[in-house]
Amino acid sequence: MMKKHISNIGNSIRRLLVLVAGLLSVTLSFAITKDNADTAYKQGKYQQAIIDYQELLKEGVSPELYYNLGNAYYRSDNLAQAILAYERAAQLSPGNSDIRFNLQFARAKTIDKIVPDNEMFFVTWYKRLVNFTSVDNWARTGIVAVVLALLLMLAYLFGPQLVVRKIGFYGSSIALLLFVVTTFFAWQQKQNLERHCGAIIMAPSVTIKKTPVANGTDAFVLHEGTRVDITDKSMKSWYGIKIGDGREGWIPASQVEII
Repeated sequence: MMKKHISNIGNSIRRLLVLVAGLLSVTLSFAITKDNADTAYKQGKYQQAIIDYQELLKEGVSPELYYNLGNAYYRSDNLAQAILAYERAAQLSPGNSDIRFNLQFARAKTIDKIVPDNEMFFVTWYKRLVNFTSVDNWARTGIVAVVLALLLMLAYLFGPQLVVRKIGFYGSSIALLLFVVTTFFAWQQKQNLERHCGAIIMAPSVTIKKTPVANGTDAFVLHEGTRVDITDKSMKSWYGIKIGDGREGWIPASQVEII
């Protein structure tokens, strides 16, 4: 009787182990990895790649995933979604030349050719400098600079020779200045990201209104893929917008996707 009971327990344990193993294999079979998404993209299965990249982005955003998602959308002839993905990638990694190139290339395919307002050359230069790399990279550079400044300050205070003390003094001054500049750039870029509220037109075409009502006066027409800056969210179902050439108006919130 005891042997039979022990045998039944053993059979139950084996069944349980088989069930657990089966569940694990099913879970692993449905797990999506970046390699799966990349493979689907390389094989020309762009819709599957889009689904996989979107699932991966739910687990955590990264500029690389948004960049790859944009490429998959572009290959699928979905220009608006491609530009949206590139814009999101550029926000996370503004200094990435590949992202910027693909974003500009996709923008060139849009119907609306908006000429931006002229700005002083030094303003453009400054913006490019701030966006040369990401917030994290500016912060890392600042940390390296302050550590270097401390080491050089020690050389200045305790250097056995005059030349060492001079190197320590001037070197620590330059490193401290670099720390201040990189910290300011990191803060500036973070502020820009937090205040900035861009969006992409997702509808094939949309009429921008002068007032936030459906029967309001028409202002101008925009098409899919065009970027707008949201200036007002106070009205229900409507956004106040401004485009690069300075024109402003109101658009139904359902016609755009916030970057």
